[in-house]
Amino acid sequence: MDVNQQLLDAARSGELHLMNSLLVQGANVNYRDPRGYTPLILASYNEQPAAVELLLQAGADVNLADAGGNTALMGVCFKGYPEIARLLLAHGANVDLQHGNGGTALMFAVLFGRNELAQLLVAQGADKEIKDQRGLKAIDLAIQQGNVEAVDILEGDPSNM
Repeated sequence: MDVNQQLLDAARSGELHLMNSLLVQGANVNYRDPRGYTPLILASYNEQPAAVELLLQAGADVNLADAGGNTALMGVCFKGYPEIARLLLAHGANVDLQHGNGGTALMFAVLFGRNELAQLLVAQGADKEIKDQRGLKAIDLAIQQGNVEAVDILEGDPSNM
C-alpha cells in the first residue's frame, strides 16, 4: 500500500503519529482516491478533530470535494460535528459551495436537524437564498422537515431558540 492510501486510512481512524510519519515520507495531504475522498474529508466524516487539525496545519485544501461534490464541511453538517465545522470554517471553508445536486452545507444542516450548525453557518454568512437543483432553498427544506428552530434561524428570529 502506498503512502497516500496509508494516509487516507490513518486519517479515517485518527492515527496522528502515523499521519505525521506519512506526511514526512511525502504523502500528498490532498491525495484523492477514486471516489474523490481526501484525508481531510475522511477525517472530518469520521469525527477525528485532531486529525482534521493536523491535516489543515499540513496544508490540506479545505474546499476539495469528493466525486459527488461533497466537501468536508458538508459532511460534518450532515453528520452533526460542530467542533470540526468550526475548525474547517476557521481555515477558510467556503460555506456556499454546492454539491452535485446543488445542496449546500446549510441545506444539510437544516435537513438533518443540525440546528447548532445551521446557526453557525448563518453567522458565518451562508447564503440562505441559494437553491438546489429542485429549486429549493434551505428554508424550504426546514419547512418540509418541520424543523421550526431552523426556520427561526433562517428567518433571523431567535425567540424560539
